[in-house]
Amino acid sequence: MMTTMNLTLEPWIPALRANGRRELFCLQDLFAQAHELRDLAVKPHERIALMRLLLCITQAALDGPADEAEWENCRPLIQARVREYLEKWRAEFELFGDGTRFLQFSNLKPGKESDDGNVATKLDLALATGNNSTLFDNLAGEERILLSARSAINLLAFQCFAPGGRIGVAKWNGKETAGKGSSNHAPCTPSSMVHSFLLSGTLLETLHQNLLTREAVTDSYGSNRWGKPMWELPVAKAEDKPSVENAALTYLGRLVPLSRAIRLVEGGLSIILANGLDYPIFPAFREATATVIKRRDELAVLPASTNRSLWRQLAAVTVRRRTNSDLASGPLALNHVSTSADTTLWVGALVTDKAKIEDVVESAYSLPPGMFSEFGRAAYEKGVAYAEEREGVLIQSVKAYASTLKVAAPAYDRARQHFWTRVEQHLSRLFDLARNTDLAADLPNCAWGKAVQAAAFAAYEQSCPRQTPRQIEAYALGLRKLTFRPKTNPQPTPVAHE
Repeated sequence: MMTTMNLTLEPWIPALRANGRRELFCLQDLFAQAHELRDLAVKPHERIALMRLLLCITQAALDGPADEAEWENCRPLIQARVREYLEKWRAEFELFGDGTRFLQFSNLKPGKESDDGNVATKLDLALATGNNSTLFDNLAGEERILLSARSAINLLAFQCFAPGGRIGVAKWNGKETAGKGSSNHAPCTPSSMVHSFLLSGTLLETLHQNLLTREAVTDSYGSNRWGKPMWELPVAKAEDKPSVENAALTYLGRLVPLSRAIRLVEGGLSIILANGLDYPIFPAFREATATVIKRRDELAVLPASTNRSLWRQLAAVTVRRRTNSDLASGPLALNHVSTSADTTLWVGALVTDKAKIEDVVESAYSLPPGMFSEFGRAAYEKGVAYAEEREGVLIQSVKAYASTLKVAAPAYDRARQHFWTRVEQHLSRLFDLARNTDLAADLPNCAWGKAVQAAAFAAYEQSCPRQTPRQIEAYALGLRKLTFRPKTNPQPTPVAHE
């Protein structure tokens, strides 16, 4: 029996209702109920990929908005326009079948007749795949629907986030796929780039907040870079230059990429997988959700790390791009941020080490308006720097303790982990610095500074036992470093001249 699934009509996208219930939705139902749905309910990299798809559909359906004035008034139009758009392009969203398939290459065959293909679980970036080829065998009925839904999300996320490296060679239109067995990163992966979205009370409001205007796209990418979604201008062959350029070098074309040549084998249990289209990365092209920073006099995308929490980088993420000369800035949708109310910002990334996936990270923060001003960011950054400075003092204190006892492996990692875990419990006090920048003038005595110091003491006590006389002596020496405050030089008393 042939497997069928049309993504516009059959449920596959996990989302939360207002009561917190998680359900699967097809594209038509997701948009139709977007004003009632709270949010997506997926892993961080899947959220990024799904948001790109939903924004691409919305922007294509609206053919805009053209400018900020049109953006202000377009939210009531989104659902009706998208319904008509998805009806028009329904045939392009088939996951299986003999015709056009969503995010898959037509006329794709294995490179060798003896090639049995790859297991479909290879598309799930959250799995350590390679040995679990029978994970979904012998499923039917409702379980088969869940398998197809999972395949759709995996396919979308993989096209956005596939890490570069060695890859098989297939035959596309009878010719070997590009790269000779080597592939580059998919568009969302390079440098473990941080992606950010504005979040609102409903999914509809969230989509509206993250729409880019045609005017903003022209300012950021140049003229004629709006483009078309890949299903409107499909790439039938590698020599199809207009379609390839649209896919790789335009705003809408890149939102839903074809970085890998993929074909789901009937039933979705295995795949043909090879190199797809090549997507230029920054500085050749900037992803709209990325943050660009200046590092050593060069521009680069802001990377995520497993050992540096995302809130420590918010001062870079919250820079709004005002003019073409503002090259270092946060996501382009920040121009829609309110200047009178707190803004919820979601930040996340897939962290990689070259071709190896290390982890996924995400956080959502409620930011005061001051975070989007120069002075508020400066105060916030000063608060983060103070915490990092106290971490350094903590490590020196642990070092002094360990040296006294001649401990070969000081508990640096334990101290750091305990310190930052305690510090993160007081982020609201850090955001207060952006609300009231005067607090940053005396960090040790403000609520944030006191919380940081308390965290350093707690981490030191947790990492440096004092059960024996020698431990007590070492503890006291380390504590002296932790509590030491250099005296400020007193101002000289003015001398009266006769």
